[in-house]
Amino acid sequence: MADIIQLLPDNIANQIAAGEVIQRPASAVKELLENAVDAGATHIKLIIVDAGKTLLQVIDNGKGMSETDARMAFERHATSKISAIEDLFRIKTMGFRGEALASIAAVAQVELKTRRTEDELGTFIEIENSVVLKQEPCAYNIGTSLSMKNLFFSVPARRNFLKSNAAEMRHIIDEFIRVAMAFPHIFFSLTSNGQQVFHLEVGNLKQRIVQILGNSYSAKLVSVKEEMDYMNVYGFVGKPETAKKTRGDQYFFVNNRFIKSSYLNHAINTAFNEMIAKDSFPSYVLFIDLDPSVVDINVHPTKQEIKFEDEKIVYAFVQAAVKHALAQFSIAPSLDFTLNADIQGLDAINKPFTNNEQNNAATSNLFKTFTQRNQAHAIAPNEKSELKHWKEFFTSSQTPKAGFEAPHTNNNSFEYEKPFQSLVTSNQQLATHQSAYTIQHCLQLHNTYIIAATQNGFVLVHQQLAHERILYEKYSVAAHGTQMATQKSMFPVSLELVPSDAALLQEILPELQMIGYLIEPFGNNTFVIQGTPADVMQGNEKHSLELLIEQFKHFSSDVKFSKREKLVRCMARQQAIKSGQTLQPKEMIALVEELFTCNTPNVTPTGSPTYVEFKEDSLDKMFQRL
Repeated sequence: MADIIQLLPDNIANQIAAGEVIQRPASAVKELLENAVDAGATHIKLIIVDAGKTLLQVIDNGKGMSETDARMAFERHATSKISAIEDLFRIKTMGFRGEALASIAAVAQVELKTRRTEDELGTFIEIENSVVLKQEPCAYNIGTSLSMKNLFFSVPARRNFLKSNAAEMRHIIDEFIRVAMAFPHIFFSLTSNGQQVFHLEVGNLKQRIVQILGNSYSAKLVSVKEEMDYMNVYGFVGKPETAKKTRGDQYFFVNNRFIKSSYLNHAINTAFNEMIAKDSFPSYVLFIDLDPSVVDINVHPTKQEIKFEDEKIVYAFVQAAVKHALAQFSIAPSLDFTLNADIQGLDAINKPFTNNEQNNAATSNLFKTFTQRNQAHAIAPNEKSELKHWKEFFTSSQTPKAGFEAPHTNNNSFEYEKPFQSLVTSNQQLATHQSAYTIQHCLQLHNTYIIAATQNGFVLVHQQLAHERILYEKYSVAAHGTQMATQKSMFPVSLELVPSDAALLQEILPELQMIGYLIEPFGNNTFVIQGTPADVMQGNEKHSLELLIEQFKHFSSDVKFSKREKLVRCMARQQAIKSGQTLQPKEMIALVEELFTCNTPNVTPTGSPTYVEFKEDSLDKMFQRL
């Protein structure tokens, strides 16, 4: 019987490896930028065409490669970073596995130009499907240029799995930011389809953060710097007001390598305890420097998941460093026992304490409570005290009226409209309960709940959750075919975003148009809002769209929802009336009536109840009247 196990050809083996290392254009961006950094470059340019599907080029002014090195760089597991097994445990470079260029050459058409300082001529290499088509001398500047054309041209099935250009561009920007953030002493630029997206001049870390994340962070960063024998922690955290509903502006670097660590995220979240809302996330750009021998970065091909030799020590140091920084800059709440300087200048402090004034003070009731025994809790009778009328507070001066009708007063009185006839007149699914939901009166409680009396009890409606359900069903219909009406803006508003948010907005523009937004790109990460859905208040277009983008990012990690579904849920949550908002009787009536005409009136899209029903027989049981 013939043997059946055989070695894979190099081109197939490389394509399999490429599946781990090069999953999309952004993966190649990460690997090529890291190689440029390792080459000692001080000027790195990234050029993109069609989100990297047509062209992805990195140009650097690093030390370049010799002719032999340029050829060897495309072999599998060829690297200059490792020569012995011990080197794996003291990695200080960004790349070291020797898989990136071999994987890229297996799934794209690659052109390499490179020259060292000591060489008169550089080297040009052209590779396709792991096969070298051309290698010859060329004239070139010192450094390296690597062009990756027609990604996945040899694997059409994998190319078909790539997302839209806007979605892939967003991933490219993310990877670009992660590398550029770690090396503020290096110039970085990103050009997409001939338009410059980033131009990051050399500067310090704070300047690089503001360049990338926007000028809004300029005065909202708190410096973190702690140096210890075991490790150093430095960087910046955002003040509590920069906290967001998403983890977008959170960057952790270990030995200048971007990592993802929910464990360390938790350390910073606990450092911000009671300073930000529980469902918000602080912003930070933090660097951890420690001995490479106590870190294992060879856990995953992307090198974004690492292991620490002692996680608890790192956790404690990071948490303590952030807490100390917040306290040092008077961000964290603290008790101040020092006397305010303003008090020293008060008239009462400067005047002498005469004998007459001392006698007056010693005979006062307040002085006695502090000096005489058993006086700490004594309350002196006072004819003027309002407490003697406490019984009248519980005695109604008027005969109470039936239901929830409020007494008529001159100011801020509730004047109820005609009682509800039915809340479910148009909903066939709830027709059997129509008689049970005939409303008699309604009342707003704590500016959050609506109490609506029915024929056999009452319902307690949460106004925000109820409105969220109403808007969700309305936007769902619009997003799946019936486009909503757009309210044109008399004075169009321009909206300038950071590049990552601009790429996200570009990606969801078609869906936004279906629900009533009319937005046009204006170049250089700027958009013009020409129109909004009819229920978005005029003058609030910019703020509502910024909130919508932030909420959409909140859902971005949830793969079980489509892009359209995420957008509909975000719009419903954003536009819903909020808890604490006062409603007029007509508005309450309209809200409750509309809720019970929904297909699913009892829960929000996320499963929270919109109302609770109290029936008369249940109320009687509660008061033991049965």
